[in-house]
Amino acid sequence: RATLYRVVHSRDRLLGDVLWELGEQLLNRARQSTATTGIDGVLEITHRFCTMLLRSEPFRLFLKTEPKTATRVLFTPAGGVHTRAVAAQQEILLDAARRDGLTLPGDPAHLAYLYVRIIESSLYAELLTGQQPDLPLAERTIRSLLTPYDGLR
Repeated sequence: RATLYRVVHSRDRLLGDVLWELGEQLLNRARQSTATTGIDGVLEITHRFCTMLLRSEPFRLFLKTEPKTATRVLFTPAGGVHTRAVAAQQEILLDAARRDGLTLPGDPAHLAYLYVRIIESSLYAELLTGQQPDLPLAERTIRSLLTPYDGLR
């Protein structure tokens, strides 16, 4: 165990690496199975990913049995999951901008950060607030975030 932690630096980092690897596999499956373009395509990727993640019994068990560890690993630099999720979301946004002509209403790095935090607040609502996830609310909020503001609507 000591040798393993020396290589990865901590238990939280090891858990973060494992969770990210599994999460990245789900995210890639969601990306590959999405045919929609623009904002709808970006939201479809997120919806597919979140649905698969919420159906993962081992992941749900981890959140339930180790909430403090899950919080550190998922939301702080200790586990590195959040940082990698933001980078992946930025790549998705930039890909949609290049491929689909999606106009991003701001800096892609800032949009990706806000996007991920909105999804996290819904996806992990039970862990954070004891409430059930509300993905439709998160999706409506993200649609507003990604829709260019044209002044007086």
